[in-house]
Amino acid sequence: MSIDGLKARLEQLLASAGDTRAYTDGLYQALLDTKVAIAGLHDAIRATRRELESERGKFADAERRGVLAAEIGDSETADLAGIWATKHGERVALLERKLPVQEDELRMAERQLEEFTQQYKAAKRGIRPGAVSAGGGVPEDDEVQHFQLDERAREAQVRDQLAELKRKLGRQD
Repeated sequence: MSIDGLKARLEQLLASAGDTRAYTDGLYQALLDTKVAIAGLHDAIRATRRELESERGKFADAERRGVLAAEIGDSETADLAGIWATKHGERVALLERKLPVQEDELRMAERQLEEFTQQYKAAKRGIRPGAVSAGGGVPEDDEVQHFQLDERAREAQVRDQLAELKRKLGRQD
């Protein structure tokens, strides 16, 4: 799954943030997908490095062949070697631009993984999506306890209201 796909999934999760279980499950799935994407990015970077090394070797070989052919007066071989040196040189330049972009994408995915991890840990602790501490990060333990107390108070209030409604309706269950 691409980074953009993961971002879309996070947006979808935030939209369903009212359902805590679905949100937590979705974050967990996003964590797994991000880890798989990071592994894929590592593989792609290794492949690009191998390909770049190979192309550099082919470029050097083509240049060497062109020089040798020119030294013996074989203009046809020298011309062909020049064509191949140009092609391999262009490929080397392309791969040299591609590699830093892939490395940037990997760093971005790793940052995203860290964010998902923090959000997942917060969700597992019962912290609502979007709730942040004064420092801007995951709420501190005092804030978590305060939230949990508020949650318990709301649950008690709902139970009391339900009991009152049942009493008014004459139900005993």
